[in-house]
Amino acid sequence: MHGETDHLRRRLWTAIWRRRGPQWLAALLPMLLASWMLPAIRIAMAAAITLWGICALADGYRWKQRIAAQWQSWLNAAIPSLEDSSELLTSDAKTPIARLQQQRLQARLPGALTDADYQRIARTQARFSIWPLLLAILASGAAIAWQGQSAPTPTPVAAAAHANKPIIDGEVYLSITPPAYTGIKPFETGARDLQIPQYTEVRWCIRNATGAEPTVELGDGHTLTFGKDCAILRVEDSLFWRVRGTSATRYNIRVTPDQAPQVTVIEPTELIHLLQKDARSVQISVSARDDYAIVRASLHMTLARGSGENIRFSDKEVPLPQSSDPKSRSWKKQWTLAELGMEPGDELYFFVRATDNAPENPHTAQSPTYTLRLPGPEAESLDSTALPSMSKPENLRSQRQIIIDTEQLVADLKTNPGMPAATQRSRSEGIAADQAALRLRYGQFLGEESSLFGDEEHEHEHHGQEKAGSEISVMKEFGHAHDVEDNATIFDPQTKAVLKRALSAMWDAEKSLRAVSPKTALPPEYKALDAIKELQAAERVYLHRTAFVPPALKEEKRMTGDIVGAMSYKRAQGPASDTVPAEVRDLVQALSQDGALPALWSKAAREAIAARITDQEQKLSAQRAVQDVQDGCVPCRAELRAWLRGTLTDAPVLLQAHPSADTPFRQAWSGKEQVK
Repeated sequence: MHGETDHLRRRLWTAIWRRRGPQWLAALLPMLLASWMLPAIRIAMAAAITLWGICALADGYRWKQRIAAQWQSWLNAAIPSLEDSSELLTSDAKTPIARLQQQRLQARLPGALTDADYQRIARTQARFSIWPLLLAILASGAAIAWQGQSAPTPTPVAAAAHANKPIIDGEVYLSITPPAYTGIKPFETGARDLQIPQYTEVRWCIRNATGAEPTVELGDGHTLTFGKDCAILRVEDSLFWRVRGTSATRYNIRVTPDQAPQVTVIEPTELIHLLQKDARSVQISVSARDDYAIVRASLHMTLARGSGENIRFSDKEVPLPQSSDPKSRSWKKQWTLAELGMEPGDELYFFVRATDNAPENPHTAQSPTYTLRLPGPEAESLDSTALPSMSKPENLRSQRQIIIDTEQLVADLKTNPGMPAATQRSRSEGIAADQAALRLRYGQFLGEESSLFGDEEHEHEHHGQEKAGSEISVMKEFGHAHDVEDNATIFDPQTKAVLKRALSAMWDAEKSLRAVSPKTALPPEYKALDAIKELQAAERVYLHRTAFVPPALKEEKRMTGDIVGAMSYKRAQGPASDTVPAEVRDLVQALSQDGALPALWSKAAREAIAARITDQEQKLSAQRAVQDVQDGCVPCRAELRAWLRGTLTDAPVLLQAHPSADTPFRQAWSGKEQVK
């Protein structure tokens, strides 16, 4: 009996493993492909395949345990003819009825279970799972990404060392000497495509030359002859070359320009960082990186102290410490305010400047200017505001005084609930009048009308008294004398937004005071005070120093009063310039036909391409088209014509002034024509 049940379990195990096996093999395939195509990640893939094997064995063991525990219920659910009595196959029958049922099952079992039944049970119990395949793909992708990040970026030297083409006697080879500051060693290679730094010296040489000396043709139309020594060229832009007469193979030399340093301020993250009042230190973290090396990097700090016109600036420059990598410098330090020399109310402006090691034209990069602002003691008046100075009436109160008066009125109402209504209204409207006067004062900075310094408000009452149809009435009806509110000031949008917020809060406070509700007027009054404080805190504006060089003046002209020849502010209007050269226009027309091209057409085409195409790859393609047409390729004319047409732009419209005499006769004739 046990032999038959073991046979059943083995067949179930075989059916389920045929179901699960392809899923694990599909999960193994991406890792094998990644290991075969990318040898650099074979170690990582070997670890992943080992983990795959462990998971596959664990899965097989798990299913073997499930079959041993659940195969009877699987058979009962799949084979109705077993009459839910599969458990009798694994136990000894103790009663006559049980033995009779056991004998019936044994008789039915060979014909009841077929291969199709086992497959159906496997499909029902072991459903298809995509998780092994997804995990294998994720593991392969993670290994490829990790290898790409951990592997050092190959420098042009390493790339050249691995891809050098062997030098053959009698053929042209190249000797590459990059600039010394790049740190790239010179090397020699056969004719092939190259990627080299800018200003590299390239030599075209021949080892054991035989026969006539060849000539090297460059993409810009120039030719190089060998003579006794090698042909030498200092490459500044990307180009291609070929040997004339021997083959039509063209080789590209692509130039990698020297990039400026990348300067980053990591901390603080805001351009304007407001410190806490009780702050004792601040952290500054900066970094600078270059493609070759950084020779100088420094942190420039400017401390501003004072207010109004009494502001003093002190500058300080701190060099960034060098690191083991000459290409980068980084510095992170927790500065105490004592080290920075900051006191309450001060502002510190700092930026980072870095210079690379290019000997001829060093690149210098500078970060934006960051501001550290330490709040000072609260101002007691509005005299130090950032707004332009104005003549202030004697009875104009500050926002802080308005708040004090309102709080006093609220306290008096609380201690004296029986205060007469007339007294309450009088005091509340008096504070509202002060609030309105202050609101009008600040409203002038946004182009609003005010009656503080004159009777402008009465001018509008006389607008309707002008004679209908007169020039004044038309101007006042269609062109109001005042400017547009948002464009009538010199403030930036951020300052305007703060001003509008302050005016809105003042208006809300004034409405509450007019309604004799001083308690509800306090929140908008404090809101207006916060906006005014924000304006006061932004009163300093830091700009980098610039030098002004006045125009030279002849000494003999000074103090003479003679301005003839001193400086001419009248300039003659020049003729309209043609942005499309005539030779290029003629060449475009000639390329659309199969006839002869104009004389010196290749020179005109190369000059137009060099002057008007900035992308290096597009410039190389256009120069190849010129060389193909020069070699006699008639179908290549369409490609060259397309490149030249792409360089042409529409000529701008230039208005020319024509002199005309305004005589009395012309004036009379113009008046007569208008009457008609």
